[in-house]
Amino acid sequence: MEAAWVLTNIAASDYTLLVAECGAVPRLVELLGSPNANIRHQAIWCLGNIAADLPSCRDILFDHGVVTPLLSQFREDMKIPVLRTAMWALSNLCFGKLPAEVQVKPILEIVSQLIHSADEKILADACWTVYYLCGGVDDAIQDALDAGVCPQLVNLLMHASSSVLLPVIMALARISAGDDAQVQVLIENGILNCLAQLLGRSYPKNIKKQACLIVSNIATGSKDQIQAVIDASIISPLIVLLKTSETDIKKEAAWALSNAASGASSEQIQYLVSRGCLEPLCNVLTYQDPDLVYTCLQGLENILQAGEAGKKGEEESEMNPYAQFILESGGLDKLEDLQDVNSESIYDLAMKLLQSYWEEEVSESDDPSVPGSNDSSDTVETTSEDAAQPPAPASVADEAE
Repeated sequence: MEAAWVLTNIAASDYTLLVAECGAVPRLVELLGSPNANIRHQAIWCLGNIAADLPSCRDILFDHGVVTPLLSQFREDMKIPVLRTAMWALSNLCFGKLPAEVQVKPILEIVSQLIHSADEKILADACWTVYYLCGGVDDAIQDALDAGVCPQLVNLLMHASSSVLLPVIMALARISAGDDAQVQVLIENGILNCLAQLLGRSYPKNIKKQACLIVSNIATGSKDQIQAVIDASIISPLIVLLKTSETDIKKEAAWALSNAASGASSEQIQYLVSRGCLEPLCNVLTYQDPDLVYTCLQGLENILQAGEAGKKGEEESEMNPYAQFILESGGLDKLEDLQDVNSESIYDLAMKLLQSYWEEEVSESDDPSVPGSNDSSDTVETTSEDAAQPPAPASVADEAE
């Protein structure tokens, strides 16, 4: 007990790797089977500190088969302090990419129970574990959904503690990056109504950023999924954020609206425009993010096509109404400025729109035969990435009572 305690404190210092490499790990793993509950607790604590360090330290733990004996510690009769330590250690172990031989489903079975805990520390670490697994293991998103974590994670979006809300929303953001069927599970569990509340109220910046990211991922899906975003009354809060928020939140809100506009039907386009999306989308064209600008251009193209289709039903209509609004709001100038951008794909799409909808307004000096970019083509993606990262696991030194 005392020896494990000393090693726990050393493992919480700058000498964690020394503890991992000196032969302590197999003995600590063996102590997880001790009949003495205090010794088991101390061994868990020391292993958790080792897991919180470098990937090489976690590799040593995996090499000595730590997962199964650690999972065996989770029992119905566990005291809360021990359960906290065990969940924290398991969360640290799941940080980063797990070896292929590690079975994720048994971990998720335990986590799916502990995300119902009333203890905030246990709850937070359980949610961080879902987040880590969904980003570090192939097919883990489906495994997490199969384990039944989704309904409770969505419920936890309304949790009062930011220490719980952050890992919850980041885990849901990872899940929202899955395929349409996986995203549909989130929608069916009511995530959009919760996100509408998060976006419309005063929450920390990192929470709102992740909420926008989830909406963005959902909006890349089917027209029915875009309709679900509309039905949840999320578009107006997104537009407010795009106009008034800090730069990084504006960017995520821009992704969400651009993705929605890119895949929307004519009726959905009409709704987006009625809510005032055109002017802020035109402002996105000035952003220094080629992928986002290109996706925004795709959204504007879809909007303009819808406007053109609607114009056909009217007699003597002189101009596409959406093109007219873009012209009056200064969007045409921003499109013309894109002729000088260093991206062939952006240049080509911008020129296509200028020639298709504003041919008479475009200056004669804007000769389309003169390229506005170099010969290289930027690789463009149409979905935003889960960029926000949590802090790495922290080592904790044991303390005498």
